[in-house]
Amino acid sequence: MTIPAQNMAAKLIPASEIIAQLSSFGVVPVIRTSTPDLAMTAVEWLREAGIRTFEITMTTPNAISVIRKLSVAYPDLLIGAGTVVSAAAAHDVITAGARYVVSPWVVPEVGTVCSEHGIACLMGTLTPTEVASALSAGATAIKIFPASSVGPAHLKALRSVFPGVPMMPTGGIDANSIGEWIKAGAICVGAGGKLVDETLVRKGDREAVMQAARQIMAACEHARSELAR
Repeated sequence: MTIPAQNMAAKLIPASEIIAQLSSFGVVPVIRTSTPDLAMTAVEWLREAGIRTFEITMTTPNAISVIRKLSVAYPDLLIGAGTVVSAAAAHDVITAGARYVVSPWVVPEVGTVCSEHGIACLMGTLTPTEVASALSAGATAIKIFPASSVGPAHLKALRSVFPGVPMMPTGGIDANSIGEWIKAGAICVGAGGKLVDETLVRKGDREAVMQAARQIMAACEHARSELAR
């Protein structure tokens, strides 16, 4: 499947560079809302707070349209797609402008599509065997999911076996816990309900959502500064 010309710039960015950008950002909001309007609102508020990348999950209604709109409206943002579990879905999100693709488990056909188009691919794993399978399937980086069920010590242990593999824990991470994940070796973290609180978005509580974003970003930077000492 040919990617439209308007998305060729995204295609030409090397997957390794996309992973480096995710690492520099530190926090990847996982946008999973019940309506596309709520997703767009959440992105707008988090963008104002300083977030520069977003993972739009395929479980969000009309996710493809949301990805396309964001890619056009905010070319400065790094828009990714999450919960991508088929080759067809991978083609669709890449065509819509996604710069990286995230699967909740190992999906070889998604890895194949991403490799064909030079798109960064993160696959969900929890065990060493799953990490090895994801890498064999073409994953550029590893998503540790659900992170809340294991903890930072698990990530540290995985990195001892896979020292050069970039890993992004996701699930249950907030400003209070991100520091331990960064110190354990996470290049960045995926933050879902703890950051993208649909109840707050629905209520129109823009300040609360932005404050949560500022807090988790500050905690990430603080942990990185301690590591640099």
